This record gives sequence, structure tokens and C-alpha cells, in this order.
Amino acid sequence: MDEGVATVREVVGAGIEAALEKPMVAGGAIGAVVLVIVGFVAIRRLRRWWRVRRDVRRSRTSHERAQDREPPVSVGDEYTVGVQEFSHHHSGERHAVAKVEGFVVFVTDVPSDVDPADTIRISILSFNRGKTSATAAFQGRA
Repeated sequence: MDEGVATVREVVGAGIEAALEKPMVAGGAIGAVVLVIVGFVAIRRLRRWWRVRRDVRRSRTSHERAQDREPPVSVGDEYTVGVQEFSHHHSGERHAVAKVEGFVVFVTDVPSDVDPADTIRISILSFNRGKTSATAAFQGRA
């Protein structure tokens, strides 16, 4: 073997010998690596916590704005809306979720063959306590 080429075993052995000769340096290096790892984990958790808090603040702000405005719909009015999704609302029954000018409307008695993105006709029946959403009846497909 060439004299200028060191084997892996020789390099590792030299590193171990150096660490044994200078334990403070080796301990400091290990401590620095551990500190970097702990710092990285802490920063990731802090960022995740901050994102969740930001989403909670946005949701709360939107909810407060919805409580302060008058609903853009009235009881008895009929609208043509697009189904955004389905929910099992408070009663456990399947309700279509639609929006009129950003105002949430839960639609009852929707046939099972209606899918999200379908357009339907509805009639507003009532509002919830804070007038932040309404309940409507399915009138037919648009």
C-alpha cells in the first residue's frame, strides 16, 4: 500500500486517540452538535405553534366580522347556489354547505345524488342564534 494513503481504520483510530488525549475538545464538539440538534427541533416546534396560533387568530377574526355584519339573505328568499361540501351539521343529518356572498348556508333535504360543485336552488328557512349562518331547504337542481 502507498505510504501517503491512510486507511479508514487508521483515520478513525487517530480520531479516537485524539479524543482520548483531549477529552474537553471532544466533549465540546459533542455538546455543540447536541446544541445544534436541540435548537433545530425547538425552532421547528416554535414555528409550528406560531402557525397554529395564526390560524386560530384568523378564524376568530373572521367569526367576529361575521357576527358584526347583517346577513345578505332574508327568510323566504330563494337563491341559486353551488354546493361547496357536505357536513353532518349539529343534528347528524347530511347537509349541503353553500355560500351566498360569503355567508354560510346549510341546506337540508338534499338528495343523495347531489355532489359538491353541483348547482341547486334553495329557500332560506331560518338563521342560527348569532345570525352567522342560515338553514335552507332544497328546492331543486338549477
